[in-house]
Amino acid sequence: MQLFFDELNKVTLGEEVNRLFHGRGGVYPGMEHLCVDWFPPVLLLTSFKPLREDELASATQRLSQLWSEQRGANETMNLVYQYRSGGQTHTELVSGEVPEQHTVLEQAAEFHIHLLRGQNHGLFLDMKNGRQWVREHAENKKVLNLFAYTCAFSVAALQGGADSVVNIDMSKGALSIGKQNHLLNGFGAGARFFGHDIFKSWGKLTKLGPYEMIIADPPSNQKGSFVATKDYSRLLKRLPELLAPGGEVLLCLNAPELGIEFLMNQVEEYSANLAFVDQLDNPPAFADIDPNKALKVLRYRRV
Repeated sequence: MQLFFDELNKVTLGEEVNRLFHGRGGVYPGMEHLCVDWFPPVLLLTSFKPLREDELASATQRLSQLWSEQRGANETMNLVYQYRSGGQTHTELVSGEVPEQHTVLEQAAEFHIHLLRGQNHGLFLDMKNGRQWVREHAENKKVLNLFAYTCAFSVAALQGGADSVVNIDMSKGALSIGKQNHLLNGFGAGARFFGHDIFKSWGKLTKLGPYEMIIADPPSNQKGSFVATKDYSRLLKRLPELLAPGGEVLLCLNAPELGIEFLMNQVEEYSANLAFVDQLDNPPAFADIDPNKALKVLRYRRV
């Protein structure tokens, strides 16, 4: 685990949420199963294969050293360990505590986080640049946030001066957290929340449109909600009719087995009046030896 130890010498436990070690990108041979995230004031160690007791103890010791160096030896390290495999998730609090009301900061926005409940913690860190792009381009626009989850894109859009945002997601629980995120950032108005199946809500979404900006960040393989290989085409067939002329859409895909060509070909076949503009870079912390396996965020404009 020497590569893991060496890389931790370069990180900073700052004020904002951040990925500290991204083994999943394949940049560190033999460490592809490990990730470390900083959700102040808590470290999250994630492994995608079982760690032996000595491996976990060694990783914990190195993280404790990092904590002592940057947070002080007199402050107890807050560390959560999560092991994921075959759809199963094991989570344990290794050291310290997790705040009962856990909020983190990212680019002047605050978000509620829940590290001890499942795999999704309330904020996808690799989408940081996407949220910043929305923040920079949303002024005076009507925005549609599809597969809204906890509505981080919506908060970013309102911070950027959006006129209004429509958030839609099947999970009413996620949307409830999304409403809290809006209040946390001072937005008591400006956003609407619909706990509906997108594919059964075209009439409602059309009535509220058209939109100058649409964000589509679906799960890649979630049965009963969205499976990219069969459902992206369904989405793209209807998407252009929701978009105002000249409006822009961010199409996102986070499936390692599906490259950028899959998404671009789907757009070409099912949304011919969408013109490719560019691809957003992922944050440097999420460097990947194969960009096709990393998060893909493509920007299109209706022509």
